[in-house]
Amino acid sequence: MIQKVLFVTGLGITLFSIQTRAQGDPKITEIWKPEAPVVTPGKTAADAPSDAIVLFDGKSLDSWESEKGGATAWTIADNAMTVKPGSGGIKTKQAFGSCQLHIEWRAPEVVKGEGQGRGNSGIFLMGQYELQVLDMYNNKTYSNGQAGSIYKQTIPMVNASRKPGEWQTYDILFTAPEFYEDGRVKSAARITVLHNGVLIQNNTTIWGGTQYIGIAKYEKHAPILPIMLQDHGDLVGFRNIWIRPL
Repeated sequence: MIQKVLFVTGLGITLFSIQTRAQGDPKITEIWKPEAPVVTPGKTAADAPSDAIVLFDGKSLDSWESEKGGATAWTIADNAMTVKPGSGGIKTKQAFGSCQLHIEWRAPEVVKGEGQGRGNSGIFLMGQYELQVLDMYNNKTYSNGQAGSIYKQTIPMVNASRKPGEWQTYDILFTAPEFYEDGRVKSAARITVLHNGVLIQNNTTIWGGTQYIGIAKYEKHAPILPIMLQDHGDLVGFRNIWIRPL
């Protein structure tokens, strides 16, 4: 008899009509086309794979601009860029939606302040949805505002923070939200985050755009938007930033 079988792969959905046989045939479930494209991985987890867009290589801020417009005033030294307090955040010149993002950050080695006033910055996916950056090594603050939180929304599963002055890594998988024409949410944004190789957000639903005061909510926006790094007044450094649009 003829049987139709649906195969779901990373490259799409394929419908096969197959002739079933009394004793079975393993070849009827083999997919040869299309083939997954070849990507060369980096030599280390920090290195960009061959299909990634390098947003900061330690030498140039050409991929970034001030959130206020024009060139950024952030500084570069020792293959890292550092917030210039009071100059404002920076955003990518290119816009992105769903993506895989690798970014390394460092809170100042000299500890000043406490709570939210200690090594504070943020990574805003699509300029809307903040993954918190904060020195959380022996530091106390509200749990949905600590490092690795979706700010004022979801608490990270664990605190995997290193000491201030040490480099830390976020590996992020972000799914952009989708909207109906009338502005209603078709599907919410979702995020998975590994902090220093430790899973801290697992396909977490984002409630809406980040709000400092009030409840997060969605407002319809473009399908791709720049990524923003926050100036919160602390000398937070960043390096090895690359992205794979999905």
